Amino acid sequence: MNHAAPALRQRGSVTRALKLLYEAQAWLTRHAIDLALLALRLPVAVVFWRSGRTRVSGWNIFHITDSQVYLFDQEFHMPLPELMAHVTAVAEHVLPVLLVAGLFTPLAALGMLTMTLVIQLFIFPNAWLTAHMFWATILFAVLVLGPGRLSLDFFVGGLLRRK
Repeated sequence: MNHAAPALRQRGSVTRALKLLYEAQAWLTRHAIDLALLALRLPVAVVFWRSGRTRVSGWNIFHITDSQVYLFDQEFHMPLPELMAHVTAVAEHVLPVLLVAGLFTPLAALGMLTMTLVIQLFIFPNAWLTAHMFWATILFAVLVLGPGRLSLDFFVGGLLRRK
């Protein structure tokens, strides 16, 4: 009686299952990478956009609320609180739109990554494990990997390559 045969059959099944798993992953990499890169850009853009919406009255991104100047001055202790509140409000509206559209993606990702690090270091130093680590990881990945083919950068790049 051969006791090794069931073990060999089981090992073969595991090997086939792993091979299928790796083939599926390779297929997703080839065919869904651009969708994954778009999906990476969305959550952090939503966080920044929502924060920006709390800073302004209506849809004028240059009209910050009085409470924002107070917040930047008294709570965050930022230098030039009125200027910083304005710059932040504009950045939290413009950069997420650029990120989602995939337009000037490295600039948008780098700007939002810089804002994340400033927030982490100077505003909310205890929020690394609850929020900032995730934002920074996503933004770093977008900065390194680029926006993919589902982006205006890819479209504009194609136009420029044709000329």
